[in-house]
Amino acid sequence: MKKIILLPLLAMTMVVMAENAQPYFTAPEMPNALHYLPGPPKMNEMRFAYDTAQYQWGKRMRPTPRGEKARLDAEYSVERMAVIFSPVMGIEISKENTPQIWKLLTDATHTTDKACDSAKITYMRPRPYMVFNEPTLVPEDEEVLRHNGSYPSGHTTLGWTTALILCEINPAAQDALLKEGFEYGQSRVIAGFHWQSDVDAARVVTSAAFARLHTSKAYCQQLCKARKEFQKVSRKAKKAKK
Repeated sequence: MKKIILLPLLAMTMVVMAENAQPYFTAPEMPNALHYLPGPPKMNEMRFAYDTAQYQWGKRMRPTPRGEKARLDAEYSVERMAVIFSPVMGIEISKENTPQIWKLLTDATHTTDKACDSAKITYMRPRPYMVFNEPTLVPEDEEVLRHNGSYPSGHTTLGWTTALILCEINPAAQDALLKEGFEYGQSRVIAGFHWQSDVDAARVVTSAAFARLHTSKAYCQQLCKARKEFQKVSRKAKKAKK
């Protein structure tokens, strides 16, 4: 019954990003997290004590500017990625301004998202707000996500995938890009939708999925197009500032 309920909801999380997306691999072709990733912490484990401590930290962050960022980061889309990463890249990332980069991000993030499915479906881990029966930063998301497993974090996979790809396109900004990708995952802890171990696991899953992406000829070809586009748009942006 869990699988019957969950699968449509997993699809819903990608509804915006799936539009016109052409994934590089199917879910069965991606690394299966069940074969290499430990299960989520049990409540009697020390790992869960850390999860609980991080949940409390997240709640303390909510009334601050960092909490407002976490609320905005609840948006799960390439559009949100563009808002976050464009300032670091030094260009406007958009369908119109950078179509090659946009296509790469859309297709790649739609692909890596599939790497979370097997673990999410199998473990169906309850989310922090369900366990503590407390509100999140985004109440309107709570009901639908009650039926979507918490482990690993899909949002973190989106943010970390985006950061890794953009590092390949603009290595000069790699540190700042990785910081933004890291913080997007932490926003899920602050918002109350994920445990810290969900976020940490998602970064491992993303790294495995990212390695798989590089075995796709189509991905590598699109990456080359995106790099050339970045160089062209970046030169144009620098000239405009002079």
